[in-house]
Amino acid sequence: MNSRLQGLARWLRPGDFLVLVCAAAFTVALFPLLWRGGHATRAEIRRGGELVARLPLDAPRQISVQGPLGTTRIEIQPGRARVAQDPGPRQYCVLQGWLSRPGAVAICAPNHVTLQLAGDQATYDTLTY
Repeated sequence: MNSRLQGLARWLRPGDFLVLVCAAAFTVALFPLLWRGGHATRAEIRRGGELVARLPLDAPRQISVQGPLGTTRIEIQPGRARVAQDPGPRQYCVLQGWLSRPGAVAICAPNHVTLQLAGDQATYDTLTY
């Protein structure tokens, strides 16, 4: 054991080690229980901020949305959705790939089209007090 650990071990008693191990195990056990957002159940597609379609994520389908630059094609598969094609110059929304978590968003800003997934449980991007 190196000298730093020996110095620390001198100040800790066996009960202290037990408390540290229990605290670490408690933290690891709570992480998956509290850090979940549920499952995405529907896709919400907007053009210029207005809702164009609200579709369940239960069956494969495609939807085309006309924007100022052209047509954005959105593909839906069971439990996930993506922007498959967009006329925007940088293709950021296409590069997002498949979205599967509630609250996930693909924004095609130049074409004013947004794809967002929603679920039964509310999810929060940030909380402020």
